[in-house]
Amino acid sequence: MKILTKSLFSTKTIKQILICLISLFFAQQVKAQEAPPKPISIYADPSQGLNFGSFYQGMAGGTVTIFSNGSRSVSGDIIEINSGSPFTAAVFEVEATAGTFINILNGPDILLSGSNGGSMLLHLGTPSTGLSFISTVEPPSVTQISIGGTLPIGSPLANPCGNYSGTFSITFIQE
Repeated sequence: MKILTKSLFSTKTIKQILICLISLFFAQQVKAQEAPPKPISIYADPSQGLNFGSFYQGMAGGTVTIFSNGSRSVSGDIIEINSGSPFTAAVFEVEATAGTFINILNGPDILLSGSNGGSMLLHLGTPSTGLSFISTVEPPSVTQISIGGTLPIGSPLANPCGNYSGTFSITFIQE
């Protein structure tokens, strides 16, 4: 008499189970996707206004320039007066994640209106960082950017003495 035994698992199935068990011992953690990067945002706070200070204009006029380093230069028939209001470059405090590439776009020339009539056209200068820079500090630290400008001044008839004021815009573009 012959006894036949039947195995529950074939040899092929046993091999497949062994391969699965062995692969579990050597399994590595696999991620399907990395977490997305933090959103990049920038914040620019105007902390100091652009001020050309006090000066006297002669009959021929000239220009007054404030540089991004805060120094002042005059040309033509303009005499500097170091009394009254101080001269200052505009200062912006820019907060951005380190490594953020930022372009600076000056707005158009600005028409300044005089308190005794007249007007002048202000041309903004180049920012202290240049027209683009890469942020090197992490928030809450800030990068200070100074911007000056040039003010062409005509004769006293065209530009009577007084206070001239206006508003300008600077655009900070993150890339």
